[in-house]
Amino acid sequence: MKAYQSGDVRGLTVLYERLYETLYSFLYRYTREEQLSIDIVHDTFEVLQKKKHQYNQHKGTVKAYLFQIAYRLLINKLNRRKKWRTILPFLAPTPTPVFSMDEKLVIQQAIARLSEKHRAVILLAYYADLPQDEMAQILDIPIGTVKSRLYHATKILKEQLKEDFNGKK
Repeated sequence: MKAYQSGDVRGLTVLYERLYETLYSFLYRYTREEQLSIDIVHDTFEVLQKKKHQYNQHKGTVKAYLFQIAYRLLINKLNRRKKWRTILPFLAPTPTPVFSMDEKLVIQQAIARLSEKHRAVILLAYYADLPQDEMAQILDIPIGTVKSRLYHATKILKEQLKEDFNGKK
């Protein structure tokens, strides 16, 4: 860091090579998002380039300084994302759960075991992605009945799948 602060660009390269992996691992474990973690590490080193003279070795290690920068960038990014989700939810990326073929089969079997009236609302809501008013129109039932059936079908599925997906949401 001293070399980099003195103007030796190779110092930045050495810092990057030594700390990239550690920073990335921390960020990835925190977010479980590969691209976000890569972006934050990149942004961290950009901030370091602008603030290299603000680092004071008497206040802590270079590693701690970079982690502090990375953590602040991450929290700011996540807070902005949260804000965007509330304002314009379709613009913010949302992680989609990835299920194995076995898990998909277990879910399909659980849905097949539902009564016809419960199966219909689950399929229309989650597979056809229809709003409740359209579901009521298709099934020729009141919207309150759609809501009730959807609630009960979801409750039944959660109970059936509890053991298969214990710990997963």
